[in-house]
This record gives sequence, structure tokens and C-alpha cells, in this order.
Amino acid sequence: MCHACAGSRLSSLPVFIAMTATFAKPYTRTMRLGCTLAACALLAAGCGREPPKPPEKGPVDVTVLTVQRADVPVTAVYVAQTQSSQAVNIQARVSGWLDKRLYTEGAMVKAGQVLFQMDPKPFQAQVDAAKAALERQKAAALVARQNLDRTKPLVAQNALSQKDLDDATGQYAQTQAAVEQAQAQLETAQLNLSYTTIRSPVDGVSSYAIVADGTYLSPSNAQLTTVSVLTPMWINFSISENEMERIRDDVRNGRLKLPEGGKFVVEVEMVDGNLFPYTGAITFADPSYNPTTGTFLLRATVNNPTGVLRPNQYVRVRLTGAIRPNAVVVPQRAVQQSAKGHFVWVVNKDNKAELRPVVVGEWKGEGWFVSDGLANGDRVVVDGGVRLTAGAPVKAAAYQPPAATTAAGKPKPPAPSAQPSSVHVLFDSGKATLDTGAMRTLRLAAAAYVGIGTQIVVTGYADRHGDAAANVDLAKRRAQAVRDELVALGVDGKRIVLQPPVNVTGSGTDDQARRVDVLVKQ
Repeated sequence: MCHACAGSRLSSLPVFIAMTATFAKPYTRTMRLGCTLAACALLAAGCGREPPKPPEKGPVDVTVLTVQRADVPVTAVYVAQTQSSQAVNIQARVSGWLDKRLYTEGAMVKAGQVLFQMDPKPFQAQVDAAKAALERQKAAALVARQNLDRTKPLVAQNALSQKDLDDATGQYAQTQAAVEQAQAQLETAQLNLSYTTIRSPVDGVSSYAIVADGTYLSPSNAQLTTVSVLTPMWINFSISENEMERIRDDVRNGRLKLPEGGKFVVEVEMVDGNLFPYTGAITFADPSYNPTTGTFLLRATVNNPTGVLRPNQYVRVRLTGAIRPNAVVVPQRAVQQSAKGHFVWVVNKDNKAELRPVVVGEWKGEGWFVSDGLANGDRVVVDGGVRLTAGAPVKAAAYQPPAATTAAGKPKPPAPSAQPSSVHVLFDSGKATLDTGAMRTLRLAAAAYVGIGTQIVVTGYADRHGDAAANVDLAKRRAQAVRDELVALGVDGKRIVLQPPVNVTGSGTDDQARRVDVLVKQ
């Protein structure tokens, strides 16, 4: 039976039921035959109708990304913990009473600054006693020397025996040794006296005082406080054994190219998602494998001149410098998964959808590396793929990536290749030294400039008034100061080009003549 007939039968069913109800009373075989023929006539009439055609579906709106193979920089991110590069335990070297604490707990201290003062009086008494003992021994040595000088000529004249000379010589040697011993005891007493004034051996941040004023210090409670050096700061992080092997395998197979000499640039991401303005480098790799954690320990060293980083903070480190050669990256949501593996939808030349199996690698931000399955020029569907079937017509629009944000949800600064054309650094009138505002400007700029390979052009501007030669020299020194600071912040000095000073003429304002421009060439 055709589908149309079946549909007609269903539509005629209510009529047939009504007719049956009409003849609910006993009826003859002739009447039953008539009802049956009437029902068949109705069904036959329905079979003659044309079946309704389903509405034609229009093309599916999708966004597509055209595949472009390229060398893609990769960044590895790890959870890390800061550590002071030199944490010094301040301890009492002698036993005695602690008079007072002379520093503010938690404050920055300088090398040589007095932190604690012990009671010096007992130690001063020991120094005085040692000085007296030294003088006594010196006097005895003088007498022995004079006795030896008198004995020698008498022995030569046979007025005294050789034994007398030997005794005088031995007595003199003993007194000389006693002098040296007394001298050593005096130095020890003076050293112990100096230990009663306890100083910081390094510049750093101080911790709290462990003992209170008036406490008797002995070897059992000699620990007083800790001073931690803040710059440079160590950043410790670990790489698992599996990840280490994966990296080695990618390098062997040409899927990953490490920076020359393994010199990664280490960026530090703070808890709010912003980058720390100074970058560092890996300075230590523990050759031993930690069987407890299954990891290898790595350490990076980062300058921290303003003390923003403190010991034992948790941060993230980002290792930059490696690249994926000839790689393909597509947005993560373009990749779907089935029981047979990962796949993407591709728009062919006829603007129809094709399912394409792919082999994926690791994520790159909002993207996903595809190691196999896509070629240059393929148009990959990013949005709208869930509505597609094989061969479905599509209406493709170019995919627009979203603006990047930090972990805190704030907009990220432009990528290095899209940095503003110029950063302005202002100086005080007649000065060539960087003030706080200029330093802040350069720190923010350097954080973006470290990872790029283009030239950075630095240009100073000369004042409009006064001696022209002196103004040009001032502009040069300002530009040099900017260059030196950028290098100190981790920017490669080979990429920085100093331009001749530019004269400000016409209606230029004074601050235009006090500035240095930092321009990133595109």
C-alpha cells in the first residue's frame, strides 16, 4: 500500500466509525456489505491525492576559518612558587642577655644595619681582662729578652755555663709564646664583644622577631629572625616525566622546535592574571627525578627590584621561545568528537558540508593544534557545526576571533606585533634620569617587547630653547637612559636602535621636547 493510501485511510477513519455507530442496531448481511463498500469508496478516493512535499531547507549559516599553516609560537604554563635567592637566618653567636630589637619587623633592611643589641658589658670585661693578660706577658717577655742578652756575652767569656744560656733561651721562647697566646685570647674576646651587636649581612626584607627583649640567648634559642633577599627572586616549578618525554618526542619528530640553547624566556603571571613586568631565564634544572611527585624540578631567576614578588607566593610561569613549525591551529569549539575520534566540518568548493576526521594535539589558549587531517586553504566550520549533516548546503561567513582577556576577565594588551606605534617617556626639564612615572611606563612596555623579534627604535627630542648643542646632547643621554633601562628589563639590546635626536620646532610644547619615543617597527 502506498503512503498516500495509508494517509487517506487514517483520515477516513472517523467517517467509518460514525457510519458504524449509525448501524449499531442489528442489521442484515446486505446492510453490512453496503457499509463496507462505502468505506472502501472513501479510502479509494483518498488514494488518488498527491502526497504533500516537505519544505525545502535553505543553507545553514556558519562561520568558517580558512586554514593557514604557519610557525606558531607555543607557551607552556606551569604553577610555580617563589623563593628568596638568599634567605639568611639571623642567629646569636654568643650566649647572653638580649637588650633590645632595633629594627621594624617586616621592613626592608640594608646590609650592615643593626637588628639586635645584646648586653655588651660582660664581654667588654673579658676584653679588658685579655688586654691586661697580654700586657703581663709582654712584660715577662721583655725581662726574658734582657736576661738572654746578658747571658750570651758571659757564656762567650766562660763566665757562665752553656746550661745557663739554654735556660735563658728557653725562657725567652716561652714568654714569646705566652704573648701570642694572650694576643689570640684578646682577639677572641673582642670578636665575642662584636657579636653582641647583631647586623644584617644582606639587603632584604626582615621577618618577625622570634625572641622578646630581655631573653637570655643560648645555643638552644639562638634563632632571632630571617632576612630574605628579594632580588633576584627564584621561581620553582616542576615538569612531569610524561610531559618531558612528550616534549623530547615532539623535538625528535620535528613537531616542536626549542629556542636556541634552550634559552626560554620566563614570564611570571600574577594571581590577578597580569604579567609581572620583569622576565627571567631558567638557571637550574635538577638532574634528579623525584619519585614521590614524578616530576623534575626547574628554577627560573627573575629580577625583582621593587619587591613585588615575595617568598613563597604561588604564581604561574610561562615559558616562551618554542615554536610549532608549519602548524595548524583551529578554535577549540570547531573540533567535535564521536565514537570514532575527533572530527571537524569542512566547507567544500560547492559550499556543502563535509565531515573530516582529524588528529589533535595540545591546546593553545582558545585554539587547538591539529596535527593531521587539514591542509592549507581548507575552510573549517567554527560556529554552526551542530546543525550540519554531510552534504548540507551552507552559507559561510568569516570567523572573527573574540578579544583576548586575562585570567581576571580584563582585556589583554595587544599582541607584540600589534603594539601601539609609539610609547612616550617623559623626563623632567634639564634631566636625563628616569623618574618613577617613566620607570612604570618602561616596565609595562618591556613586558610586551620581550617576546618579539622586530626592531625597537628609540628617539630623543631636543628642547626648542637654549643652547642647541647642549639640548642635542641631553636628548642623546635621555635616549640612552631609556635603552639601558629596556635592556635591564630583559629586552635584547641588539634589537634596540638609537636614532639621532629630533628638534622640536614651531608650536611644540615643552613636554614634547622632554620626551623620548619608543617605536616598535611592524
